[in-house]
Amino acid sequence: MNLEYFIAKRLIRGKEHKISISAPIIKIAITAIAISVFMMLMAIATGVGLKHKIREKVVAFNGHIQIYNYDNNTSDVSVVPVSIEQEFYPEFNSVEGVSHVQAVATKGGIIRTENTFEGFIAKGVGDDYNWNIFKEYLVAGQLPDYSGEVNTQVLVSRFMANRLQLKVGDSFSAFFPKEEDPLKPNQRKFTLVGIYDSGFEEIDSMYVFVDIRHIQRMNKWDADQVGNFEVFLESFDQLDEKIKEIYGKTVSTLDAQTITNKYYKIFEWIDLFDFNIALIIGIMVIVGGINMITALLVLILERTQMIGILKALGSANWSIRKVFLYNATYLIAIGLFWGNVLGLGLIWVQQKYQVLKFPNPKEYYMDYIPVHIDISTVLILNIGVLILCMLMLMVPSYIITKINPVKAIKFE
Repeated sequence: MNLEYFIAKRLIRGKEHKISISAPIIKIAITAIAISVFMMLMAIATGVGLKHKIREKVVAFNGHIQIYNYDNNTSDVSVVPVSIEQEFYPEFNSVEGVSHVQAVATKGGIIRTENTFEGFIAKGVGDDYNWNIFKEYLVAGQLPDYSGEVNTQVLVSRFMANRLQLKVGDSFSAFFPKEEDPLKPNQRKFTLVGIYDSGFEEIDSMYVFVDIRHIQRMNKWDADQVGNFEVFLESFDQLDEKIKEIYGKTVSTLDAQTITNKYYKIFEWIDLFDFNIALIIGIMVIVGGINMITALLVLILERTQMIGILKALGSANWSIRKVFLYNATYLIAIGLFWGNVLGLGLIWVQQKYQVLKFPNPKEYYMDYIPVHIDISTVLILNIGVLILCMLMLMVPSYIITKINPVKAIKFE
């Protein structure tokens, strides 16, 4: 073992008598490993970051799970009310992992200004609404306050405010149809106190946040009746598990659906990110592995005489193979180090300063490229790359067993 280590050390430091012709190949191999690790880190960070950010935006407007009357399951607006006198409201204590439950109601209407008009859905919320996860989308004004008396404050998206030519402080009229008399709609005058921008045009072009008591009065509901409940979980990864528990804790007249069912096209799209990440990792491992195989073969060819001498001195094939594998491990470690320095450095810069932007923000629902990565992922990636590269190098190192000592000593 000491002899193997001594030879490996000399190979690593390049203290052979002959001028090394493998040096450029080794540098290329190290660079390939570094670039591969860099690309893998960026693929994971951007893919997972974008996936998490899109999920957060959709959940912020809808919750992880919605509970509603069966008669409302095909409608975007609240038709049949649900009583708030439920065991799971306001605290869902019977199911672990639920962080918050809020009551909402929706109603379709038309906003009319002096110059134009726009269809919309009024989302009625009350004092139980969790604005904390919504604050990052506020771009102007302030969030409405519905904790006191019923008021006319509303929150409108930047998309709709631009189309209606409205700004913070402006007032406008909204009309809501009556089922019993569509020709005489309910009219409400609202004051715009805040403007939000989620990046989701299909959400931004639809929802205006209003006091839920306006919808209750127009629908002639009691004060304890709402359209549906939005349930927030502590972890998105528990969604499939918790939907079964939550559905089992509701009465037979209520149904529950996950956000992935409501926006299945969006979640099908972001699920493809996992495949893309796996594909990039696979390609980069192959590229790095092939370069290391090339470097190892050149190294073996350059040290053919040395291999012959070691065999003549009685060294076993496996012992000689380990000398080259030690050297390859060192080279891979150098590549991993620089790949991590560059990759994690750029991820930190992007997370802090958001320097990388999307050329077309509408396609990805945000203007900058979000990144997310954790220490465990970095460790698993590095260990996995090291193990896979070493396994790939086992095959070319087998050539050493085929080298004849007598011919190798004469080798030039």
